[in-house]
Amino acid sequence: MKTSKIALVALISSCFIACNKDEDIVIDNDNTSQVNLPYEVIEYLPAPGQFINEKVSGFEKITTMTEACAQAENRLKENLYVSLGAWGGYITVRFKNSIRNTEGYDFAIASNSFDSSNEPGIVWVMKDTNGNNQPDDTWYELKGSYYGQEGFATNFSVTYYRPQPGEDTFWKASDGEEGYVKWIGSFHSQDFYYPNWVNADSYTLSGSKMPAKVTQNPVTGIWSNLPFDWGYADNSGKDLGKIEVNGISLDVNRFRISDAVDNTGKPVKLESIDFIKVQTAILSDTDLLGENSTEVCGFFAL
Repeated sequence: MKTSKIALVALISSCFIACNKDEDIVIDNDNTSQVNLPYEVIEYLPAPGQFINEKVSGFEKITTMTEACAQAENRLKENLYVSLGAWGGYITVRFKNSIRNTEGYDFAIASNSFDSSNEPGIVWVMKDTNGNNQPDDTWYELKGSYYGQEGFATNFSVTYYRPQPGEDTFWKASDGEEGYVKWIGSFHSQDFYYPNWVNADSYTLSGSKMPAKVTQNPVTGIWSNLPFDWGYADNSGKDLGKIEVNGISLDVNRFRISDAVDNTGKPVKLESIDFIKVQTAILSDTDLLGENSTEVCGFFAL
């Protein structure tokens, strides 16, 4: 159930860690430069969602992008989740040192996925070509396992409209589809799921979109979000591994800069990158799971 996903992760984490057989990656905790964040959050623009503006995550009084980025960065320092909301919501981080392309796994993103709860986020990378420390050069998508398959769309966009307190958030997509991000007051009772730091009455997010992999068990009635093979954040795919930071074991998805493609799908050779963006990939909302929203818990150069 989407609304209890965070609690479920806490309850099963010890079992999940013990049972996971994937590769471990150890960060040297004696090196203080690795204990501190090697990056900063420079954009945090989620789509509307159940975890947006919540008091429990410290966003209930946030009214500017600067404040939102600072709070997101504070949470990531503690390896706490930051929700990207419904489709298109994103977070952008800038690493203080460029991440080199090794032709293998180059960086990792921590999340809270598990077998039946996957909310994949598409990952984008950018090199600071003009050297101004701003993400205003070219974004390249990292080609995941579902890139270009049935139901995958590039150059997609969704416009979200500010609701009244306690109402669902209406959206309209570039393909003409319309729908709502449902307000579920019994679980997340903040007035708005529309970000408080967006002053306009509507805003548009753009990127690539993948189809939902939502199933319901016909016997138990339990809903599940199934994983994709590899290449996405918050997804229990084949690229799942673990890192240990300050004695805490974190589940991470690992990524290769060599998977970068341009807007036509052509591979791009990048010697290094400076920016990483994660963006919710699926436009889906079910009665019990709510919106499909990617969560991230940290970024790590490998």
